[in-house]
Amino acid sequence: MLSGKTIVLGVTGSIAAYKAVYLARLLIKLNAEVHIILTKNGERFVTPVTFESLTGRKCLTDTFDRNFEFDIKHISIAKKADLFLVAPASADIIGKIAGGIADDMLSTTIMAAKCPKIIVPAMNTAMFHNSIVEENIEKLKRHGFKFVSPESGMLACGDIGDGKFPEPELIAEYVLYETAKEKDMLGKRVIVTAGPTREAIDPVRYITNYSTGKMGYAIAKECLMRGAEVTLISGPVSLKPPVFADVINVVSAEDMYNETVRRFENCDFIFKSAAVADFTPAFASKEKIKKKDNEMVLDLNHTKDILKKLGEIKTNQFICGFSMETENLIENSKKKLKSKNADMIVANNLKTDGAGFGTDTNVISIITKDGVEEFPKMSKESAAEKIVSAAVKTAGGGLYE
Repeated sequence: MLSGKTIVLGVTGSIAAYKAVYLARLLIKLNAEVHIILTKNGERFVTPVTFESLTGRKCLTDTFDRNFEFDIKHISIAKKADLFLVAPASADIIGKIAGGIADDMLSTTIMAAKCPKIIVPAMNTAMFHNSIVEENIEKLKRHGFKFVSPESGMLACGDIGDGKFPEPELIAEYVLYETAKEKDMLGKRVIVTAGPTREAIDPVRYITNYSTGKMGYAIAKECLMRGAEVTLISGPVSLKPPVFADVINVVSAEDMYNETVRRFENCDFIFKSAAVADFTPAFASKEKIKKKDNEMVLDLNHTKDILKKLGEIKTNQFICGFSMETENLIENSKKKLKSKNADMIVANNLKTDGAGFGTDTNVISIITKDGVEEFPKMSKESAAEKIVSAAVKTAGGGLYE
């Protein structure tokens, strides 16, 4: 996801410096070109050789290194960088940058860089909450620096509180958010519905379906990476939600209807990928229904049709619905596009290999009033990219004037 991107990773003198090794490895796995700048105090915790073995590039430590290629390293790397990440960042380097001090390789390079910058503080909790450090952080935020807040817990010194280095996977999400995608949805408000609903029969049993929410969560992440403000309305799933999404957890079809309709007026795009139950028990017992020898009949009522309601009340919102069929896929999906007053339908056939519930892949067809575009089997992340790109393109003159 970071192919063609250059990430400069600055590592300072914090005991958490060893975790920067794993962070660098994560970024390399995402296909980034990673350059390491290690401060003198950082070398006390991790050697340059460690990073050089990992990245295949010289670890930069000395501004006045005579063993150099014929360029000014802190300028050339600063120009090349797509993102500058300082992780872990000590109170010392935060103070230097905030004060405009450039007296080593890291501080001079970050001063010369014009790319987005992310700082990940890691230090003793008393230091982190020192008013001077807090003022320096606020000052840097005013100058456009982004921060990943440290976690709370037991620190290396034995103190308990804020200052713990966040998990490298979380930091990588911030890097992806800043650099992975063109921000063609910046300023747009998006709703994504995902997962199944559960319709209670009694306190023990419910009706549901096989949806895992993977497709909807992938769409939510794709929109976030493209700069959108995302509200994810999710049924019960076991997935970790995207870091920057506003997540609304719901259980029943009625819950999802209420939460979606209530927020619809203030959105620009909605991707209604949730597998909402079409039926709900006419009566939900407050007590567990006892097993009996005779057969049990369960009366069902229709749930509210969320997509139809949105189509009735929409003004200038872009509505993307989803259609899962077992026969007549395109024909049924075209009918749904028209009858629900949607702008786009993403369709797949449950019987197609690699499509359907619970898989990591999908086989989709995208239907708009302009025609049908069919795609081969791909990952759900790739399918999400196709879906969101098609929505942005189709919305074109309406939402992007």
